[in-house]
Amino acid sequence: MSSADSAAPSGRPALIDGKAIAATITDDIARRTASLGVKPGLAVVLVGDDGASAVYVSMKSKKAEALGFHSVQHTLLAATTEAELLAVVADLNADPAIHGILVQLPLPAHLDAAVVIAAIDPDKDVDGLSVTNAGRLAVGDPSAIVPCTPLGAMTLIGTVHGADLSGLEAVVIGRSRLVGLPMALLLQQANATVTIAHSRTRDLPAVARRADILVAAVGRAEMVKGDWIKPGATVIDVGTSRVPDASKASGQRLVGDIAFAEAGAAGAITPVPGGVGPMTIAMLMRNTLDAAARRAG
Repeated sequence: MSSADSAAPSGRPALIDGKAIAATITDDIARRTASLGVKPGLAVVLVGDDGASAVYVSMKSKKAEALGFHSVQHTLLAATTEAELLAVVADLNADPAIHGILVQLPLPAHLDAAVVIAAIDPDKDVDGLSVTNAGRLAVGDPSAIVPCTPLGAMTLIGTVHGADLSGLEAVVIGRSRLVGLPMALLLQQANATVTIAHSRTRDLPAVARRADILVAAVGRAEMVKGDWIKPGATVIDVGTSRVPDASKASGQRLVGDIAFAEAGAAGAITPVPGGVGPMTIAMLMRNTLDAAARRAG
């Protein structure tokens, strides 16, 4: 059954309510956690004093606690050396009470994120960013831990189309390791015909207009215009950007990669905020629970 708002007025797309769907998923996670017999352990590591990162880390830690997880947060100074950070990761790798490790990105410029991610035990890499998990995902290994944002986006697509996307054409705009590439793999594994588009794609609007499922993940405010969208398409907006808005107390508002006001041709669309964002945290919790379950046998 679709979780998109089928009561949307004629000529306007149905909204895919990521917040409501995420709440249903986290309710299920809480039930599974209570019956698991092992308390899932999530450790989040924050380096430096980036305000947005601190907010994200706090949200993740609070959600883990609310679900009955063992929640640990390490907050390190911006001047932390790579050796010091790797020592924290090594301790968490060795801690049997920790099943998931997340190092919040971006890191301060003097730290190499690739080196740090590579140091995380792949079976505790609940962000799914390690080369090991990327390789597992690429070959369809069911032990792969899938990056949280693409996994959440696929769950939203499933509420509209079901699990089998045979016969549907999907276009992913963006080819990042964090979202675009794993998103394309997940769509392909669900039997969609997939195109990865990016800044070097010739006639990007024409490519986007082929999509029955259009995923935008580039981080450019309202880049995808209404006439890029095929009538009836399912549109998943992964991007978040802040743009000036004098009507808001902060002077800014949050928008996605899709020019939402122009997207009337879409059949269903995720809003920003309230679409993919809540699903990312829900998938992080699910990845941690699954890691704990695997470790417990």
